[in-house]
Amino acid sequence: MSDEESPPTPIVSKKDKNVIPSASADSQAKHPDMSLAQSIHRLLMIRQGHLPPSSYDVPALRRSVVDAAVSDSNPSLYRHVASLLDWRDSDPGSPSPAALSALDSANAATKADLEAAVTAARDSAGDAEVLAASLAVARYAARSEPYAPAAAAYDAVLALPKIGGGRKIDAWIEEARVADFHGETRAAARAVEEATKAAEAGGDWDRRNRLKVYGALSKLKGRDIKGAAALLIECIATFSCVELCSYTDFVLYTVVSNVLHLPRTDLKAKIIDGPEVVSVQSEIPAVFDLVRSLHDCDYRGYLKAVVELHPLLVADRYLQRHAGYIVRELHVLGYKQFLDSYKSVTLESMAGSFGVGAEFLDLQLSRFIAAGRLTAKIDKFGGVVETNRPDMKNAQYRDMIQKGDLLLNRIQKLTRVVDM
Repeated sequence: MSDEESPPTPIVSKKDKNVIPSASADSQAKHPDMSLAQSIHRLLMIRQGHLPPSSYDVPALRRSVVDAAVSDSNPSLYRHVASLLDWRDSDPGSPSPAALSALDSANAATKADLEAAVTAARDSAGDAEVLAASLAVARYAARSEPYAPAAAAYDAVLALPKIGGGRKIDAWIEEARVADFHGETRAAARAVEEATKAAEAGGDWDRRNRLKVYGALSKLKGRDIKGAAALLIECIATFSCVELCSYTDFVLYTVVSNVLHLPRTDLKAKIIDGPEVVSVQSEIPAVFDLVRSLHDCDYRGYLKAVVELHPLLVADRYLQRHAGYIVRELHVLGYKQFLDSYKSVTLESMAGSFGVGAEFLDLQLSRFIAAGRLTAKIDKFGGVVETNRPDMKNAQYRDMIQKGDLLLNRIQKLTRVVDM
């Protein structure tokens, strides 16, 4: 890279311009900072060789992580990240062991003061004061301590005898975010599930709406792409969970999940022409190139967009673990849509449409056909791909005959019982 060039910087989301936080979102704890979790993930992907160093301004990304850990008085987080990324105390910008020890001591003193406030509230104040003091302990732990003490602090809040329904939902949501930040996927899913149950029993619309986003990202982590897609598209116009992810990231999750499941007509109406989605298209152009090229049957552009999308998937902590799966499903989607237009097509012609070699296409189609993902067969001698579309009318006729036989058998058995 020349001296005049600088590495591309991470996309800065326009979430503050596009999204107005809801009332319950304003009352949520500001920590843990989920954008910090994304930065740590990207540094880890670069360290492991899954992303090229030129993808981001690595020194700036590192400084942001170090500064956040120090300003949040979170030495345990810094030590954990340093061990993952092989940072040394002698590296420029690294806090000294003495500075980290000082943060440990300050944390212990602050936590002792907060816990003393809880004890004082129990002795001489009411339930509201006890709740506020307990919540202060939990939020400080979420900001400055590892997962275990933070989760325990939120469990203590939830165990209070007279906590209101809205406060309980908020506490579950915050605990879910703490678990998510620390990579505790099962604990995060459990907290979201508990919050959803509480919201169904008496939560307001705003909290139920925000829980859909939390539930969608929980499903996304568990590779329930279809379930996540339905929730994400439902919240596209009412997104307010700015404490969980940026609006641009939310649109990325929505488009990537829904392109795999929405029919083309809905894809056009809800994604391509959706005003909320279009508002951030300049920030993630590869995603919109993918959707438009698929809708317009521009298969060469579509496969190019799939390649350009892959680094975005790897750079995101929710999508990285599913990057290979998503790319494979996108290939299947493109090949299936193309083959649906033909009864037979030559490998050379299809390869030309997708801008790939015939041998590469033959290998990919063979894998997908063998796995039952494409209803086609390859005539290797003739160099032709023949589609085997299921005959829906005959299938429906056979299904009707089978159900009719079953019904007649049941009627005959009932007749014998009546005659007896």
